[in-house]
Amino acid sequence: MLYGAAHAVIPPVVKTIWRPDVRGLDRVPDVGPVILASNHLSFADSVVIPVVVPRKVVFLAKADYFTGSGVRGALSRAWFGGLGMLPVDRDDTKAAMDSLDTALEVLGKGEAFGIYPEGTRSRDGRLYRGRTGVAHLALTAGCPVVPVGLRGTQNLQPVGARLPRLAKVTISFGEPIDFRGRFDGTAPGRARREATDEIMAAIQELSGQELAGVYNDRPPDL
Repeated sequence: MLYGAAHAVIPPVVKTIWRPDVRGLDRVPDVGPVILASNHLSFADSVVIPVVVPRKVVFLAKADYFTGSGVRGALSRAWFGGLGMLPVDRDDTKAAMDSLDTALEVLGKGEAFGIYPEGTRSRDGRLYRGRTGVAHLALTAGCPVVPVGLRGTQNLQPVGARLPRLAKVTISFGEPIDFRGRFDGTAPGRARREATDEIMAAIQELSGQELAGVYNDRPPDL
């Protein structure tokens, strides 16, 4: 109920103010489990994608956003919950595994799940190497992956900015990638690595970013 009410209000308002340039939206399946794998430039990315996609897209968000008290805490829970986000404790050593289990539950319900294979935001604008969790999800759930390339969201809400700003944002959706049957007989680790690299190559083509060639480690304050 919360998602339905919020999604009827938030997307029209956001799109009216920021007027994002959306490309290839018809490539996102209307129904069934699907993974939206995107580059990650800003905190605002997890708002931008759900706003432009007609169907619910579930992202994971810091548990802190759901545990605040008072009016501010209630507004925070309403905002993030209304966008379809689910809380995850990023300081828990089991958080990574738990988040994959949560994602599989979402996909098992036939919903769309949003993920950033880089793991955390790029602070220099380059595209970092993808972690193989995205491929694990796709191969385990047997669902397609739609690559997403974001441009300009780092200007919409730069690192350290408390409030969003007016900025030109482009969201490009690529052709769905279906891995079903493609890695039969391939060692699981190799299959996940090859699938992840293919996804990242598709994201790079959409985003136009320079490749970093290394993993992006999360700074302690993020």
